[in-house]
Amino acid sequence: MEIECLVLGDFATNCYVVRVNGELKECLVIDPGFSPGPLLDFLKEKELQPVKILLTHGHCDHIAGIEELQNKFGAIPVCVSSEDAKMLEDAKLNLSWMTGMFIRLKADEQLAQGDEVGLDGLEFKVLATPGHTTGGVSFYSKQESVVFSGDTLFAGSIGRDDFPGGDRGVLLASIRDKLLTLPEETKVYSGHGPITTIGEEKQGNPFL
Repeated sequence: MEIECLVLGDFATNCYVVRVNGELKECLVIDPGFSPGPLLDFLKEKELQPVKILLTHGHCDHIAGIEELQNKFGAIPVCVSSEDAKMLEDAKLNLSWMTGMFIRLKADEQLAQGDEVGLDGLEFKVLATPGHTTGGVSFYSKQESVVFSGDTLFAGSIGRDDFPGGDRGVLLASIRDKLLTLPEETKVYSGHGPITTIGEEKQGNPFL
C-alpha cells in the first residue's frame, strides 16, 4: 500500500491518498479538506482516479474539498458513518458556517462498525470511534498494520470534545476499546499532525 499525505488548508488537515501500489491508478481519498489544490495537483500529476472518498467524520475541515474533487473527477461516492451523514447536509452541524461557507453535501454510502470499505486489493475495516463527533469512525487495515483515526487520536493528544456531538467519556472509551486494542506496531495516521503508533500512544500519550 502507498500512502500520500497532503496537508490542506488553514486547519492543516491531513488528507490521505491511498492506493494498492505505484502501478495502479485507482485510489481512495480520505478526508479532503479546505484548499484542495495540492490534492488535485497530486492526483493530476500521478494520473490517479479516486474511486471513493472516505470520511472519518463530518466536520468542515475534513469535507470542504469534496465538491472541487467531484467537479474534477466526476461523481466519486462519498462514504461516512450513518450518524455523521446528517452533518454533511447541515452547515451548522458541520461547522462550515463559522468559516463563512455553507457546505451542504450528500452521503452516498453510510458506514457502520464492522463494515469493510475500500477498493480491489485494499479493504479497511470500519471502527466506530465516536466522541469527537457522534459518528466518528477510523479505518483499519490489519494486513497493512495501519489505522486512519481522523480526529479521535493524535500523536501525543486526543480529539476535541467541545463541539456539538462531542463527549470526552465516549471519546476515551473509543480510544481504549477500539484503538489501543490494536497491535502496538500499528501506524496511526490521524487527521492532524505527524504519524505515530499505537504502542507510542499507549506508552506516552498524557491524555491516556
